[in-house]
Amino acid sequence: MALIGFGIDSILELSSGLIMVWRLGKTNHESERRAQKLIALSFFGLGAWLLGKSLHSLWAREVPEESWTGIALAVMSLLIMPVLARAKRRVGKTLGSAAMVADSKQTELCAYLSAILLAGLAMNAAFGWWWADALAGLVMAPIVFREGRQAWRGEGCCGTCH
Repeated sequence: MALIGFGIDSILELSSGLIMVWRLGKTNHESERRAQKLIALSFFGLGAWLLGKSLHSLWAREVPEESWTGIALAVMSLLIMPVLARAKRRVGKTLGSAAMVADSKQTELCAYLSAILLAGLAMNAAFGWWWADALAGLVMAPIVFREGRQAWRGEGCCGTCH
């Protein structure tokens, strides 16, 4: 489940980046708000998927398979995504763009999901704890929803970004 969730987050990360490319071509306040709302919707979609899939996995007792490729991907992402998130946040604050800051949070969230993915895959591989993956998704869902709410409201940048 975590590996699929990570893949969905990667798609959302790409869509968030495309929204920002579109947004950077615009200069009006309406484009900024629209970009923030679209990014917020991606958070809400991911949060809903994580919550639903995690509950289903626990209920159905779905046991994830071992994935050494998934573990390697999670480690690489865990190393790269925080650096990319900081760079995006700096650019967002420099431009006064709450949408860009929200996009940086999407990238930061990808790093959190990488850590959760790594923990879930490692605990399953090492100890056979099939439920760790689903539990991690349940822990992550409220965080994802909070980030979505903040992006929707235009929070989380700086005083001049609203």
